[in-house]
Amino acid sequence: MYAPQQPILVLSQNTKRESGRKVQLENINAGKTIADLIRTCLGPQAMLKMLMDPMGGIVMTNDGNAILREITVQHPAAKSMIEIARTQDEEVGDGTTSVIVLAGEMLAVAEQFLQQQIHPTVIIRAYREALEDMIKLLETDVSIPLDKADKSKLAEVVKSCVGTKFIGRWSDLAVKIALDAVETVMMTENGRTEIDIKKYAKVEKIPGGSIDDSCVLRGVMLNKDVTHPKMRRYIENPRIVLLDCPLEYKKGESQTNVEIVGDQDFTKLLQIEEEHVAKVCADIIAVKPDVVFTEKGVSDLAQHFLLKAGITAIRRLRKTDNNRVARACGATIVNRTEELTEKDVGTGAGLFEIKKLGDEYFCFVTQCADPKACTILLRGASKDVLNETERNLQDALHVARNLMLEPRLLPGGGAVEMAVSQALTNKQIQGPYRAVAQALEIIPRTLAQNCGANTIRTLTALRAKHASHPAGSGPCTWGIDGESGQIVDMKEKGIWEPLSVKLQVYKTAVETAILLLRIDDIVSGSKKKADDGTGAGPAQMAQGME
Repeated sequence: MYAPQQPILVLSQNTKRESGRKVQLENINAGKTIADLIRTCLGPQAMLKMLMDPMGGIVMTNDGNAILREITVQHPAAKSMIEIARTQDEEVGDGTTSVIVLAGEMLAVAEQFLQQQIHPTVIIRAYREALEDMIKLLETDVSIPLDKADKSKLAEVVKSCVGTKFIGRWSDLAVKIALDAVETVMMTENGRTEIDIKKYAKVEKIPGGSIDDSCVLRGVMLNKDVTHPKMRRYIENPRIVLLDCPLEYKKGESQTNVEIVGDQDFTKLLQIEEEHVAKVCADIIAVKPDVVFTEKGVSDLAQHFLLKAGITAIRRLRKTDNNRVARACGATIVNRTEELTEKDVGTGAGLFEIKKLGDEYFCFVTQCADPKACTILLRGASKDVLNETERNLQDALHVARNLMLEPRLLPGGGAVEMAVSQALTNKQIQGPYRAVAQALEIIPRTLAQNCGANTIRTLTALRAKHASHPAGSGPCTWGIDGESGQIVDMKEKGIWEPLSVKLQVYKTAVETAILLLRIDDIVSGSKKKADDGTGAGPAQMAQGME
């Protein structure tokens, strides 16, 4: 009599398997290690990390995501911690350090419960409940609405984001650049607001000069020069044509053989090529442009025709740059020259010029009437300074974008964490729920630690401030001044954070902690040695019969 067939998991000798409590504690330790690595990068007094890649290049930064992207870890739990910094960066662009520190602490506070033999499911249930309460608190009690038209308030929020970064010294300039860029690329269509920073706010880094020389151009800048030295390099109110086709003779799509009998046939062939180029140029000249941009090549003959007509040509643009020029000057990108019409010509730009910056030529299309794309020109002493400035500026741009899309604010400096922690503690629920409230205090504690304050005394005083805050009088906005370590009112200090960033930090941190606590088994298969001749994989599913 056969028993029904059942799949049996066959583990080969070199498949390692660890399970149960040991794995959970190991995962917690991995999370804590990653959090400890990043912890000193939180707040205005943050330290920088210097990372060396295998090629010998160096990166200096205090951006959580940039640091974790560069380091290599073996432990699977540590890898998933690194993943959350990337998620945070892609979703809201800021708060990468906070999310790692918080997730590490959420795991750390669960350790005591695991050692007391409490089942992970019980801990997870409490964490879920706490997260729901936290989100509710953030969206209602703790946050305040923001008027998008109030420029000074917007600048205040972006400034508190930039203040913790390397460009904190030039914070006014950085804030102005971020707000200008976001305002430029913002588009509202059919009641839907779209702010695509990645596509339409390009950052161009040019070594040399000082950071003070950085600015947002009302238009686009490209690292290109004109194709012919005699073409005009300064044109006011240019008529711009954008093409996505080559201004040279096109080679056949498929392999073609041509049999030539006499030399006149060869001349005829060349003549046909020339006529093709001449026709293409005639199509362009017909709409009387001043500047032609194309994504493909421009032959010498085409340059000659265009130069005679007084047209400047720039070739081999990137597709993304071409899209930006189109948004800036109102032109349409055309794929076939015979279809060019007057309405495809862009007339929105006020100036076209070629300038030399450092030792390269750049093409500027600026003074646009209503540019929906812009270029942020960054200057700085060295490549490393420029790279770090760009990373910081990306955070500022994202914060400005988040504020435009979801205009609600929270007090910074650990005040939110303390207020939420206090509210959760007041619910009088013991166990893991209470531990989440304690874990939140890691943010103000780390801020105090990073500026060398007495952590215990500062936190106790802050806790007392929040506990004595009268109910119903709005959120308590007392937090820690990251510069001095003193307890200050964030409302007076003007340190605010966008709601979307904080919501994402809390959700990601708690969800990751839940995910890692759920794991009770790590099965890792190493590659078999080639000489054992079995050719079997590390872990096979075998059909077995009893």
